[in-house]
Amino acid sequence: MAIGLEDKKQIVSEVNQAAAGALSAVLADYHGVDVGELTELRKTARENKVYLRVVRNTLLKRAVEGTEFECVQEVLVGPTLLALSEEDPGAAARVLKGFSKDNDNFEIKALSIGGELLDASQIDILATLPTLDQARSILMSVMLAPMTKLARTVNEVPSKVTRAVAAVRDQKQEAA
Repeated sequence: MAIGLEDKKQIVSEVNQAAAGALSAVLADYHGVDVGELTELRKTARENKVYLRVVRNTLLKRAVEGTEFECVQEVLVGPTLLALSEEDPGAAARVLKGFSKDNDNFEIKALSIGGELLDASQIDILATLPTLDQARSILMSVMLAPMTKLARTVNEVPSKVTRAVAAVRDQKQEAA
């Protein structure tokens, strides 16, 4: 089905706005995946705040111009599904990686983060990035560990003194 010029401009504008605010991008080849599976993927993407769009390569090349995802232009061959992480850098990678495990026809082409194009084999690195809440939790546990250890150490001193006094008392009672 032919797309009119105004529709093309609207698609380019929409994708450009999404790319300008995105943290990471993942490109995939969806050839051979049926509509029901893609609908389920879109639902999962919405739940994880991932912008998901099937875009013609010519329109996608124009849409990513001037964004940090300009580097993906060299891998735009064949049917392309674009996934952009809006809040969590690893969200799109996690969603598409999980989907590709269940679908043999679905193939991840490349990914981009921080203006760098990464090979599809590095999807695990991006997918295992902690979410914001997980990162905060890790940071807080690292910050809390020294204080916890100090509190345990300070609390151990009176306990040792009490045990030593009790041992001396037990010895004197046995001696008497």
